[in-house]
Amino acid sequence: MAKKSPHVSETPATQFLRQQGVAFGEHVYDYVEHGGTAESSRQLGVPEHEVVKTLVMQDERAQPLIVLMHGDRQVSLKELARQIPCKKVEPCKPDVAQRHSGYMVGGTSPFGTRKQMPVFVEAGILALPRILINGGRRGYLLSLDPQVLPSLLGARSVQCASAE
Repeated sequence: MAKKSPHVSETPATQFLRQQGVAFGEHVYDYVEHGGTAESSRQLGVPEHEVVKTLVMQDERAQPLIVLMHGDRQVSLKELARQIPCKKVEPCKPDVAQRHSGYMVGGTSPFGTRKQMPVFVEAGILALPRILINGGRRGYLLSLDPQVLPSLLGARSVQCASAE
């Protein structure tokens, strides 16, 4: 009997979702360094717009925060800072992002992070019927209802997308 997909061990993200009773699908792909959401969406045959990036950023006081953005869009840092509100937002360096989240860059999930951080989600993501978001490991995405983002993470809706 053929296996549907390779076995993926638990991550803090999947443990958190299971504890909360959230239904999700698991999608494994071959991780490509610097391939980003374009590569995962190509391999999985889904629109890149439905693949959500988890970005660890910080404000002017070096306080970390998470921004969830469509795979085919960039974050307007100026617009995000205006809406949060704060003076300035910038991406964390990879080692700092890993220290805050507990995940390697390229495998960061907003679920089960080491440190609790405020979460901001691009408004368009919440309008999608389903999203694919990192499951806590490189090459591993979870499909789920985007409404779990505000209900479980307290994610605040923002409009800070700019085209790539």
